[in-house]
Parts: sequence; structure tokens; C-alpha cells
Amino acid sequence: MDTATLAALVLLGGIALFLIMGAPISIAVGLSSLTAMITALGVENGVLTSAQQVFRGINSFPLLAIPFFVLAGVIMNQGGIALRLVNAAKVMVGKAPGSLAQTNIAANVLFGAVSGSGVAAAAAIGSTIGPIQAKEGYNKSFAAATNIASAPAGMIIPPSNLMIVYSLVSSASVAALFVAGYIPGAMWAAACMVIVYLYARKRPELKYTEKITFAQGARTILSAVPALALIVVVIGGILAGYFTPTEGSNIAVIYSLVLAFAYRAIKVSQIPKMLLDAARTTSVVMFLVGVSSIMGFVMSFAKIPAMASEAIFKVSDNPVVILLLIAVILLVLGMFMDPTPAVLIFTPIFLPIVTAMGIHPVHFGIMMVMNLSIGTITPPVGPILFVGAKVADIAIEDVIRRLMPFFLALLVVLVMVIFTPGLSMWLPTQLDLVTP
Repeated sequence: MDTATLAALVLLGGIALFLIMGAPISIAVGLSSLTAMITALGVENGVLTSAQQVFRGINSFPLLAIPFFVLAGVIMNQGGIALRLVNAAKVMVGKAPGSLAQTNIAANVLFGAVSGSGVAAAAAIGSTIGPIQAKEGYNKSFAAATNIASAPAGMIIPPSNLMIVYSLVSSASVAALFVAGYIPGAMWAAACMVIVYLYARKRPELKYTEKITFAQGARTILSAVPALALIVVVIGGILAGYFTPTEGSNIAVIYSLVLAFAYRAIKVSQIPKMLLDAARTTSVVMFLVGVSSIMGFVMSFAKIPAMASEAIFKVSDNPVVILLLIAVILLVLGMFMDPTPAVLIFTPIFLPIVTAMGIHPVHFGIMMVMNLSIGTITPPVGPILFVGAKVADIAIEDVIRRLMPFFLALLVVLVMVIFTPGLSMWLPTQLDLVTP
């Protein structure tokens, strides 16, 4: 057996073994990659090259955007922004059937758009609007399902940390990925709203009866404008070329901190804890990026992407079949893996395959993020599923049945995005961020 094949077997077998043993994905990837590197290059060269790959992986200016966007999200989560966005969403939704559930969806989109985190949106918005829905007679499991299903929209609508990670691996433009997420993210939210409409249409008792005057509505919207302006400042500044995504993440931190103090929602004494929370989340991501760089080197050495491409093309050379196959694989992977390591591990495998078929890396990035976002609300791992259920104080089993209509609607949206490239590519093309 040649060295490359042996390294591939050590890498893939090691990851599988560690995961079966229940080890964290970062440990599984890191130890397996290091062992495979030693197998290929020897102990001294293997350890030295692994250290170099870890440094190379995290020594990235665009990657610096992640810790700052994470910190901005932590500040927003504790800075009184969630309640203002819920109130603004309530005004925008009006008296639509199931208006409080529709408000939940709209608020998740707004909060996700300023925080970039689906988990943060599910926790902040769910804990804010859940008690109100209970008082209005909403079924507890349906309310939780609505919150859980709509929260991942914030992972697609910019700023999105997952898109920054994908950009690092694929070399696609962060700005183009950010813009490409708007229409698919809106479609995700619209699909959830349709399910709520169909559910609430025959339940008139769920109609929100509170009367909001024009003056009250205007004041509510105005109170949320400073929070919503963050989107314009950060994304607008990036697209206009005033600053990079990394610089924009710094501005997001400063802006959200000033806003939180202006709302008198946080104290100076809380800042150290917020920094610690952000550091914990960031350290997990950075460690994954570092060890995934070792894995990427081993995969390239062992020619695993080429072997995967050959295997998939043996199944079929029809682009439709190949895209559906990749989508199914990603959906299954998303059920068992966190999105960040999934992007780091499988982008180098699948991207060469789809680019060979003429698919733009930005379009594939949106497809991948949407696939893995669905995974965040599916058992057995789904982080948003567990956070949403915990916030609602309800068992996972009680939520799953109510989630099924949302799953089906989101799968329809996913298929539309996969096979209609214009949904992802139109905005970046219009803004001259990509060449079609």
C-alpha cells in the first residue's frame, strides 16, 4: 500500500473511530489529521508541518471578522435589542393570521441580520416572544417550532460567520457571499410564514387583537431603527468599499456597544463576561479552522478530493443528479455535524466537482450554507433545535412533529435555490461583485 493511500485510511478511519467514541469533532479531526501527517511524513516532519498548517490556517485577516461579529452578537443578545426588534416586527406584521408567530419569524430575521447567529436569534427572540404567545393561546410546541424553523435565516442573511468560513476555504468573495444570501434568506423566512398562515387560517382565536395606532407604530419602528441601521452601516460600508468585512466587524462591535449603553441595557461590569462568552465561541471556531488546515493538507496529499470526484461521477455524469446527491449528503451530514466543521471538511471535496460542472463558487456556497442550516434544526445534533426547545421549556419529541411542515417547505426552497442560480447570483452580479 502506497503512503498516500495509507494516510487517507488513517485520516478517514481515525475521524470515524473518534466520532463513534463520542469525541468532539475538533478532537477527532485534529488527532486523526496529525496521525495521518506523521504516517505520511514521519514524526519530526509530520509534527512540524502540522504546526505550520495550523498557523497558516488561522493566520488570515478575513478570519478576524469572526471573533468581532461573535462579540457584536453577544452584546446585541444582552443589550436590549431583541425586544425592540420584536416590537418592530409586530408592527410590520400587523393583523396577519397567526400574527404573533409571524412576528416571531420577522424578528428572527431582523435579529439574525444584525447578529449573524441563528442560535442567538432562537434564544433571544424565543425567550422574548414565547411568553406572549402562551398568553394568547398558541400551542406551545407550534410556537417553539416556528421559532426554531425561522432562526437559521440569520445564518444566510448577512453578516454570516459561516459564509466567512466558507470564503476562507473556497477563496470566494465575502462581500459577494453576503449579498448572495439576501434572496435565499428571504425565501427561507417566506416559507416559514406560509406554513404559519396555513396553520392559523382556520384558527381565528390566534388573531392578534391588540390595536396599535399609527403614532404608536411609528414610535416602535423608530426605536428599532438604530439597531436596524447596523445592517446599513456594516453591509453598506463593505459593498461601498469603505472598509473590509473584518473592519466592518470591528465597527459592528463599537456600534452595538454604544447602542446597548444608549438603551441602558448593559453595565460596564458586564463587559468582561461578554468578552469571555465571545472568546469561548471564537476559540472553538479557530481551533476547528486550525486542525482543518492539517486535514486539508493530508487530503490534498492523499488525493481524496480527486477520488471523491471520480466516485461521484461514476454514479452519474448528469449535473442534476450530482447536485441532488451532494445536497442529500450535506443534509445527512448536517444532522450529525456542526455547520462550521462541515464547511471546513467538505468544501475542498465538493467544490472542485461543482466548479467542473460550471457552478459558481458563490452559488455553491449559498447551497451549502442552506443545506447545513437545515441541519441545525434537525436531530440528533441540531443546536438551534435544542436551544429553541430549551427556551420554550418543551421536550424535543413534542417539537419534531410540529417541525415537519416547516422541513418540507424549507426543502422546497432549497431545491429552488440549487436549481435556480439567479436566486443567489443576481444581486452579486448586479453589484459587480462576481462575473457570471
